[in-house]
Amino acid sequence: MKPIAVAIICKTPMPGKSKTRLSPPLAPEECAAISSCFIRDLARTIHSLADDGDVAAAAVYTPFGTEPVLRRMLPDGFHFTLQGDGDLGARLLKGTADLIDGGFGGAILVNSDSPTLPKAILRAAVDAVRQGAESGGDNVVLSPAFDGGYTLIGLSKPHERLFDMMPWSTPEVYDLTVARAAEIGLPVVNVPGWYDVDDARSYAMLEDEVLRGVAPSFAAPGLKGAAAPATTRFVRERQGALVQA
Repeated sequence: MKPIAVAIICKTPMPGKSKTRLSPPLAPEECAAISSCFIRDLARTIHSLADDGDVAAAAVYTPFGTEPVLRRMLPDGFHFTLQGDGDLGARLLKGTADLIDGGFGGAILVNSDSPTLPKAILRAAVDAVRQGAESGGDNVVLSPAFDGGYTLIGLSKPHERLFDMMPWSTPEVYDLTVARAAEIGLPVVNVPGWYDVDDARSYAMLEDEVLRGVAPSFAAPGLKGAAAPATTRFVRERQGALVQA
C-alpha cells in the first residue's frame, strides 16, 4: 500500500515577504515569525499523522535555496518538493503531480496558515483520497475554509482544470472548485472545514482559540483544534508585550 503524501505548501518565512496580509495588526518581522510558528505546528500534526504508517509527511516549498532553513523548522523524515513557477494554481498542480509521480498513492496539499488544523481532519482526508484511489476511480477531497477557499485539497491524480485560472484569495474559490469538479465528472468529498489565519479577523479567531480555548463557531461538534505550541507561545508573548506597553 503506497502512503498518501500530506504536504504543507509553504514559503520559507522572510520579513516583508511572509503573511503580509497580517500586517496590520502584526509588524513585518512578526509576520515572518508567526509564519515560522504556523509551519512548525502544522508539521508537528502531520508528523504525528505519519506515525500511523500509511502517510508520508512532505513540504512543497519555495524559494529555491532555502531548504536548509526550512529543514530546521520541520521534524525529521519530511520529503521536500520544490514549487514550480506561476500562480498558486500552477504550483498546486505541479506539487500534486510531483508527489504522485514520486511514488505516493495520492497527495494532500495543506495551506500553511492553519496551525491548529485538527489531526482528525487530515485523517479523514487521507482516508477519502485512499478510498478514491482504491475504488479504481478518483475524487477530489476538500476541507472548506471559513473564508470561502479551502484549507486542503487531496487527489490521487492531478487534474489541471481544478487549478487553472482560479481567482485565488477570493470567497469564490471553494464553490468554483466544486463546479469545475462537476464539469469533469470528478466526485467531491468534503471533510470538516477549518480556518486560515491570514488577516486581522482570523488572527482574532486564533487568539480566541489558543488564549481562551474558544473553538471556532463553525467547527463541527466535538472537533478540537490541534495543539499549536509554537503559535500559542508567540500569541501569548505578543499579548503580554501589548499589555505592558
